[in-house]
Amino acid sequence: MKSEALVLQKNKKGAQAFLRQEWSLPELQSTQVLIESEAFGLNYADVMASNGLYREAPPRPCVIGYEVVGKIVQVGSDLSEDLIGQRVLAFCRFGGYSKHVITEEYAFTLIDETADAGFMLALCTQGVTAYYMAHYLSPIRQGERVLIHAAAGGVGSLLIQMAKNAGAIVYAKIGSSKKADFVKKLGADQVIDYSKGDYFQQVNQLLGKERLDISYNPVAGDSFKKDFQLLGSGGRLFLFGGSQLSSGKWGLLSALNFLRKMGRPLPIGYMMRSKSVLGVNMLKIADFKPNVLRSCLVNVVRLTEEGKLHPQVGGTFKVGEFTEAFNLLADGKSTGKVVVKWD
Repeated sequence: MKSEALVLQKNKKGAQAFLRQEWSLPELQSTQVLIESEAFGLNYADVMASNGLYREAPPRPCVIGYEVVGKIVQVGSDLSEDLIGQRVLAFCRFGGYSKHVITEEYAFTLIDETADAGFMLALCTQGVTAYYMAHYLSPIRQGERVLIHAAAGGVGSLLIQMAKNAGAIVYAKIGSSKKADFVKKLGADQVIDYSKGDYFQQVNQLLGKERLDISYNPVAGDSFKKDFQLLGSGGRLFLFGGSQLSSGKWGLLSALNFLRKMGRPLPIGYMMRSKSVLGVNMLKIADFKPNVLRSCLVNVVRLTEEGKLHPQVGGTFKVGEFTEAFNLLADGKSTGKVVVKWD
């Protein structure tokens, strides 16, 4: 089957690496569904993939993208035809930048016809990542001090809400004073603007004699060492990205420097200090624990329907405005979820 898609080209970077063209889909397998997409979401991993920095991405030319809202138009032989015509929020193992998307039976959930596509897309990759960390892997507890990097972004904005729902004290790290009011309205207790100085010094001063209990860190690089110092005994450092790697020049030397900045902490040090480092890659969870992925997706949608979560959409664009949408995310100027709708 042929479909229209934004295809990631060879030897190009950033938004200019994508070309809108016809794309061939593989044959539908027995446990899969074919979705006609109405909208898809952007994630920072897409930016890293476009710059050749995301090792999980398929070889170019390829179609990336993790999430869509749309209607099921075909089902595999093992699935009920009653699913045809149902509107769904769905994960995909890449392919999300296509008008038609194939995904597995465990990777979607039914949604209401009236549900806002942008709100739903905010709950998929980003919402499930936040839920997995904050509710499943190591739940936030009342009174804990929580540092959230990229707090105005898709994952960060949901983590603020989850932390406040749990009764935590939230330190929200942002890169522009323009985002301060946004994170405060979500419930942030303290706002750390790293454009005004080293965030480590700001957080350390605010903590005084206290230490952090949790850091949610999609940055890595030298922020790993800083966060580890800010953690107290019993603290947990979640690493779920490496955005610092894509903030400068790309190449082997920059990658090695990125790793050097993180250092080589010894596991015995974690034990002696009673601190934990938790790596999170939702693609691996999808591969090895698909039922966990599905459970997180269902639960994050439920929390939204109950009014306990309020997804934040920072921009909705038509597919013809893709470059503008992609650059908004890549330049760090977005708040909440960035969404692209098909014509």
